[in-house]
Amino acid sequence: MDNSIEDRIEDRIERRIELKAPIARVWRAVTDHQEFGEWFRVKLEGPFVVGEVSLGWITYPGHEHLRWEATVEAMEPETYFSFRWCPYGGDSDVDYSDEPKTLVEFKLEPTATGTRLVISESGFRALPDDSRRLDALRENAQGWDIQTENITAHVES
Repeated sequence: MDNSIEDRIEDRIERRIELKAPIARVWRAVTDHQEFGEWFRVKLEGPFVVGEVSLGWITYPGHEHLRWEATVEAMEPETYFSFRWCPYGGDSDVDYSDEPKTLVEFKLEPTATGTRLVISESGFRALPDDSRRLDALRENAQGWDIQTENITAHVES
């Protein structure tokens, strides 16, 4: 049995939530840069565009010094939205542009009472060292717990 740290590190975070809101409402909250910014707590400089880099600043208290940068991968109306980003970027003086990125995906499905939203982030095993992988995985897992609460409150209010 191989007990290397590589074998123990998960490669994916996934959160599934049932939202009492129509799929069009959830889609708008996920893909409209201003609405996304409200619940995600980021001030984005412009709309999400496939193939382009989205820039902005984190507005979450205590993290306002952090830059937001993500490359939009796909937008399939009312079903799928994804972007790639550096899963750690806590030091605004460090250039993370050449670092491996994780893939964040939002999948939407209609349900009898609203929308099922599946949020996943994958690609942690490609990160450069064990401690950064584990930190990114732990911190982002906590972050997605918070973000699922935020989007729920945003679309159900």
